[in-house]
Amino acid sequence: MSEATGMEFPGARVSLYDHVLALCEATPDAPLPRDGEPYPDDGAHGLRHRPKVPRDRRRIGLDVASVLDAHLASTADPDSLAEAFHELYVPIQENEHIAAAARRADRDRVLRTGRWLLRHGTDRCAVTVGLALLATVGTPDDIPLIQTIGLLSDHFGPLAARALERLTEGGTEALLWLADRVTGWGRVYVVEALCRLDDPAVRLWLLRRSCDGDCLNAYFAGRVAETTRLHDVMSEPRVEGAIADNTGALLLVLAYGQGMGMTLSRYRHAETVLAGYLRHVEQLGPSVRRYSTVGWLADSLGEQGDAGSIGPVERWAVHRDRCLALLGREDWREVARKAL
Repeated sequence: MSEATGMEFPGARVSLYDHVLALCEATPDAPLPRDGEPYPDDGAHGLRHRPKVPRDRRRIGLDVASVLDAHLASTADPDSLAEAFHELYVPIQENEHIAAAARRADRDRVLRTGRWLLRHGTDRCAVTVGLALLATVGTPDDIPLIQTIGLLSDHFGPLAARALERLTEGGTEALLWLADRVTGWGRVYVVEALCRLDDPAVRLWLLRRSCDGDCLNAYFAGRVAETTRLHDVMSEPRVEGAIADNTGALLLVLAYGQGMGMTLSRYRHAETVLAGYLRHVEQLGPSVRRYSTVGWLADSLGEQGDAGSIGPVERWAVHRDRCLALLGREDWREVARKAL
């Protein structure tokens, strides 16, 4: 490995888009290992190189918008912006100043600039700006670019989710594709976007697969429960196993979600959903996942649970007793013994 000189770092000339494509060859239908980290430009983005956030948060994005205004009013090629944003603080969330710069310029020029930065950018700051431009004026033709870079979801997830959410033609399907391939913070951004859409396919995905067990699921668990009207679903005579298992995971998250999102004690349909979930898993029969979930629920609803999330334990006594009764059944215990 050669020594880095100036702003050049080993691997820094690899575009982030090509970095994602290379990783996707090994995991085409699953999240990227370690969310795609390390990025090729990591050497240029350590603590020593990180721009400071403006003290006046209302000014965040103004300097980026100023650079964009000058470029978009000129005839310069997009590659002139390749390193233009590295010393600036570039927000990863939607920003009113950057969006305004995109809207007041020639749309075709904005699209050309955003697409080039997203496809060829080697610096995450430039790629973020390109994604912000497409999140504002992008078309369905940009979906492959947006969802691919969105796989680096910890950094690009917020803007990718917003961009796809806005595209009425093909955006929903792309969001669902991305949702199955992101974890951590990326999953939070994507699931929150899905919760804002009124679509039967989205509702079914939220019921079946929204909760992957990460602690950050607490940020959206309550929203998923309310968006899908989970209490009505759990009141039905029968539900499929995937919905029951996802419901159990959501209940567990609500049982420790204080400080992040809705908690079990504040979820107005908590008793209905808990009772329905336990009834359905009893009908469906034991599995390793269900044994584990019911066991954790029994623990979470008792004295050892998170008081800030569940409130008075007396409220859950009936449901906890049902959990313990299931765990004590011989067919459930046999599944646990075989798993061990």
